[in-house]
Amino acid sequence: PLAPAVKNFTLNFTITNLQFNADLQNPNSRRFKSTEKVMYHYVSLKNNALLRHSSLSICHLLPSLAHFSYFHNRDDTGVDAMCSSRDEPSDPKFNRTTIYHELSKMTNGITQLGHYSLNSQSLYVNG
Repeated sequence: PLAPAVKNFTLNFTITNLQFNADLQNPNSRRFKSTEKVMYHYVSLKNNALLRHSSLSICHLLPSLAHFSYFHNRDDTGVDAMCSSRDEPSDPKFNRTTIYHELSKMTNGITQLGHYSLNSQSLYVNG
């Protein structure tokens, strides 16, 4: 049998209560590593919840954070999370609109990700 196809996509969103600083541009800094670890946990947690509590049948959503950026005079921090989904042949095809709506529901209308506040207009699923 053929191995399931892997679909790569990005999740982009803006955190409004994490002030950006230069350490978030340095992957070797403590702040970058610590923030990346927390984001990985929250995105993984949301993705695991996606698997258990949604209408999606996507297997193995695995985030790997690419980078942080700043917006609005460094008051907000943008997050780009690279993700992969492995689709089994019997699963519905990858649908970024469905993923967007599921993540929107699971982040209280794109307002909350764990202890982080989100810009409700910032979620983008590209893939």
